[in-house]
Amino acid sequence: MILAVSKLKNPSSPAGGYRGRFAPSPTGPLHAGSLVAALGSWLDARKNGGKWLLRIEDLDTPRCIPEVTQQIQSQLLACGLSWDEEVIHQSQHHEAYLKALERLNGLECLYSCTCSRQMIANTLASLGIDTPRNQEMVYPGTCRPASLMSNGVETVKSLQKAWRMALPQNCLIEFEDLALGPQSQNLNTEVGDFVLRRSDGLFTYQLAVVVDDAEQGITHIVRGQDLLSNTARQIYLQGLLGYERPKYLHLPLVLDEHGEKLSKQTLATQINTQDQKHSLLELRKAAKHLGLKNLPDGENVTIAEWLLAATHAWRS
Repeated sequence: MILAVSKLKNPSSPAGGYRGRFAPSPTGPLHAGSLVAALGSWLDARKNGGKWLLRIEDLDTPRCIPEVTQQIQSQLLACGLSWDEEVIHQSQHHEAYLKALERLNGLECLYSCTCSRQMIANTLASLGIDTPRNQEMVYPGTCRPASLMSNGVETVKSLQKAWRMALPQNCLIEFEDLALGPQSQNLNTEVGDFVLRRSDGLFTYQLAVVVDDAEQGITHIVRGQDLLSNTARQIYLQGLLGYERPKYLHLPLVLDEHGEKLSKQTLATQINTQDQKHSLLELRKAAKHLGLKNLPDGENVTIAEWLLAATHAWRS
C-alpha cells in the first residue's frame, strides 16, 4: 500500500509517443461544454504530433441512448475532429474490468457493501455531517470489516451487493495538472472508500476509465474541470494495478446563466453542426472559451484551415 499513498511520478511517454482521447457518454448529443473538451483534447494531440482516440463511455447502459453514439460521431466529424483508431465502446470491455477487480481483490483491498445512497445520507446526518448539493457523500465505512482478506473470484463476481475500495489511512494523492499546477486530495476525508462495482453489476467510471486508459496506452488526458476530483482516485487505482500514470490537463467549464455546468442533465442545447458555417461558429465559441486568440474569422475560411491555425495557437 506504500506505493499508492506516495507521490507517484509521471512516467515518461511510451515508445509510441503522445496518445490522447475524448470519451463522451452517449446520454445525449454534444453541447457547448463537451465540444470544448473535444476541441481541447484534439488540439493538444495535434500540437504534440500525437494520436487522438474516441472512446464511447456507454457503461451505464440504463442511461445510454444507442442512436446518440452515431450522432456524437457525426457532430465531431462535422467539426473536423477526426480520430485516428477504431472507436472503443466500454460496454464491450466487461471482462477486462472484471479481471482488474479480481486483481484488486487478490491484493485484499475490497469489501462488499449493501448500503443505499439514502442509508449513507442518514448515517452522515446522524453524525452531524451535511453534504452540500452536487457534492459526493464521503462514505462513513458502515460495511467495512475489521480486517480485510481476499473474497474469492466467485464472490467478487456475485451481484446484489456493491464492491468498495478499502483505502489505507492517510491516503493523500498529489499530482501536477498541466493547466492548474500542483493538486492534492486526501481520499479518506474527501471521498471515503469508493465503489468499483455497483450492486446491479455495472462497473463504475473510476475503474473502467483506468483500465481503458491503460489498455489504450493513453499518455495525456485532457478533459473538463468537473472531472478533476476523480483524478486522485484514478491515480490511486493506477498505482495498485501497476499502470503508468498519464499526464493530466483539466479545461475550464462552460457554465449556464445560473453558474451551473452545462450538462445533458440540465438539458443543455446541442451544438449546431447542420453545415460548415454553423460548425465553424461552434468551434469559434469553443476556442474563445479556451482562450485561443488571433484565429482566422473570415467567412471564406474552411474548417480545416481554421483547425490548423488553432493547432498552432494551442499552448499546452
